[in-house]
Amino acid sequence: MPPASPANFDSADLDTVLSEWVGGLREPPVDAIVVLGPNPFGTVEDREVMAVYPPAYDGAARALSASRDFGAPWRDSDAPLVAWQHIARGDMQGAGHWRQMWSGHGLQTVVRVEFPLPANRAFECFMFSPRELHDRAEASALAWSALNVWPVVRRCIATERSTLSPREIECLQMAFQGLTARESALRLQCAERTVNWHISNAMAKLKVESKLAAIQRACWMGAI
Repeated sequence: MPPASPANFDSADLDTVLSEWVGGLREPPVDAIVVLGPNPFGTVEDREVMAVYPPAYDGAARALSASRDFGAPWRDSDAPLVAWQHIARGDMQGAGHWRQMWSGHGLQTVVRVEFPLPANRAFECFMFSPRELHDRAEASALAWSALNVWPVVRRCIATERSTLSPREIECLQMAFQGLTARESALRLQCAERTVNWHISNAMAKLKVESKLAAIQRACWMGAI
């Protein structure tokens, strides 16, 4: 059965959302969920663990993020946004070290769903099942669950990880929409210099020297 609608998670924190998501996945069952995202201060190949549930799988999640599997090389090859594999049937050497860790936990199958971001980055959601999936329909059910709950998962990740203030995010969102500082100020009913001040603060926090770069990094963090 797919998890509850994201509307039911409006006031929940990330751990609660992931816990209820895992709890709602009965057939096929899922024991763990990992969300990887781009390192906003790294290269196109650098990924971070944005969320992992249960927390006991943190080490295995970090091994996955450190591998090249499903990352930039995967996206460069025009690979699909949804994929599923039987873990033990993959390469168990080198980049496949993460497979050894997950199979050591008794997990047999991983279903991966990508949520693309600008500049060839992406959020990647991995769902690990304790049994092999028999057909595409089972993998599709898990992929559908990820699509269903992703908006609230992304919002929770942004809330927990972003150092930007709500007003800084709002100003970056308007800039992303193509509004000038003057147009944003009219919409926010404030001075143009106030908008520029918020954007300047966001640029400092994101360690960039241009508004465009700030928008891009805020996207990679899930803030906008």
